[in-house]
Amino acid sequence: MLKTTIKRLERNLSWSVLKSVWSRNYCMSSGIPREKVECVVIGAGVVGLSVARELALRGRQVLVLDSAPTFGTATSSRNSEVIHAGIYYPPNSLKAIFCVRGRDMLYKYCSQRQIPHKQIGKLIVATGSTDIQKLHYLMDCGMKNGVDGLVMMEGSEAMRIEPELRCLKALLSPVSGIVDTHSLMLSLVGEAENCGTIFSYNTTVIGGHIEHNQLCLHISQTKHLEMCNGNSPLQPEIVLIPKFVVNSAGLSAPALAKRFDGLQSAVIPTAHYARGCYFTLSNTGICPFKHLIYPIPEDGGLGVHVTLDLNGQVKFGPNVEWIDGIDDISSFLNKYDYSVCTNHMKLFHPEIKKYYPNLKDESLEPGYAGIRPKLSGPRQSPVDFVIQGEDIHGITGLVNLFGIESPGLTSSMAIAEHIATKFFRC
Repeated sequence: MLKTTIKRLERNLSWSVLKSVWSRNYCMSSGIPREKVECVVIGAGVVGLSVARELALRGRQVLVLDSAPTFGTATSSRNSEVIHAGIYYPPNSLKAIFCVRGRDMLYKYCSQRQIPHKQIGKLIVATGSTDIQKLHYLMDCGMKNGVDGLVMMEGSEAMRIEPELRCLKALLSPVSGIVDTHSLMLSLVGEAENCGTIFSYNTTVIGGHIEHNQLCLHISQTKHLEMCNGNSPLQPEIVLIPKFVVNSAGLSAPALAKRFDGLQSAVIPTAHYARGCYFTLSNTGICPFKHLIYPIPEDGGLGVHVTLDLNGQVKFGPNVEWIDGIDDISSFLNKYDYSVCTNHMKLFHPEIKKYYPNLKDESLEPGYAGIRPKLSGPRQSPVDFVIQGEDIHGITGLVNLFGIESPGLTSSMAIAEHIATKFFRC
């Protein structure tokens, strides 16, 4: 893939011709070829794709690198596909600001391009008396964040519009919705490519070093990394010298940043990982709900909720299962454990029946699992998105994105807008 990318770069006259570079521009000590580029986005998830598209639309020459064979193979394809309103996040936090702004941008983008989506609304439900105060807190938080249309309902009113629901009170969020994430990402890729962005899949950034206060990226083909035994140092096949780098590597962003020799480790937050499993509802001719149904948030997540996809499939999840990190190479290659343990059904049933008592036994089937890239661990307060520029770490042209968990999908376009405006000044 690296050689293919180089050939594509050669055909783009706005980029340096690499053929001569390969013969003259080697690292003196190692013989590794080097090449200057303008912008590199590491990671082709929905946030990386949004950043690449935004920069390309503003006239930047962008190269997107991802270790996988295609785009969106990790967190971006293993989530609830929900467009969040902006209720849960502390006022003035990045999550609150970007969720509200990104939600509006996302609805507009999908409507203009006929990307499948639907504004179906959400009910956050209190099933016990201790939940009611928390529900009022969420409404107050959402209103401070600028979420329009929130309505507090008595349980009887909520159950009239959702007969299968059982609750004492409910908070209606009419601006919440769902989106076909794959179609969204496909559109982002197409628009970025139309503006000259080059995508290099099966291409892994394995580290970097600082020269003259500029980050040089160490690149390897994924197939060579897969053969690495982990006992010897990783050797790059090419070194890229970008003017700008966006580390949007998702789950592996902190591990990658630690391999940027010269970047102070103190600015890299500790990574935590929370696996979440989904189960689907089987043997249902009619969908039991018209809205998304969410319980009160739990430690590490938003609770086992009801998600509807655009094909009418009902999904329950995700739960929160804290897991240990994995070694850097496995992280770069996305070799996390995405298996769904069927024993979790025993844990899902009582949680779901709190608001959906008519759930039948044996009606759940294993769906899929995803992993949240978190910056807070068990029983710790949630942490905001971390978007680091030179003012934090001191490296010219480097932007690190850490902890872009939910509402990362909803926030993706707003994050891209913020990065292009603040750090690229374009």
